[in-house]
Amino acid sequence: MKIHVPDIEEEGLDIDFSGPVVEPGVIEAVGDVVAHLHLDRQTTQVTISGDITGTLRLTCSRCLTVFENPVTMDVELTYLPVEEVNRTDNYQIREDEININYYRDEEIDLSEVIQEQLLLSIPMKPLCHEECKGLCPHCGTNLNIQSCECMVIRIDPRMAVLKKLLERKE
Repeated sequence: MKIHVPDIEEEGLDIDFSGPVVEPGVIEAVGDVVAHLHLDRQTTQVTISGDITGTLRLTCSRCLTVFENPVTMDVELTYLPVEEVNRTDNYQIREDEININYYRDEEIDLSEVIQEQLLLSIPMKPLCHEECKGLCPHCGTNLNIQSCECMVIRIDPRMAVLKKLLERKE
């Protein structure tokens, strides 16, 4: 859903979005994602505020189980025309510009905005639950479902050299 920036009225523009959001291999929403957004424009600067809710299908980083993770987030973004960045050769983003994005050709694609915000909400290491035991490093058994009979001998890696010396002696 593309919004033409000059078409945003003085009192702002309210947008209600409900639909699927899928980026194969990157993000997959279960069911529809719902977003209630308000756009304000001051000359060329556009402020987008509102909330996004949905459910994402993620893979646990410990046990590789696919699980569903509900997401609810508030959004507060500022958009400026990309030409403002192109005016200088060595433009560096300042700390107060972290929530600033850029649009080109006087259009903002709200589908991309929603997808980007969902992507940013995914944890670096998603877990199916906090107490996830993961997989056995030897046989690959999912330790959340069953236990395995693997013998795990924990040796301090700093002492491994000494163990080799003891094995030679015997």
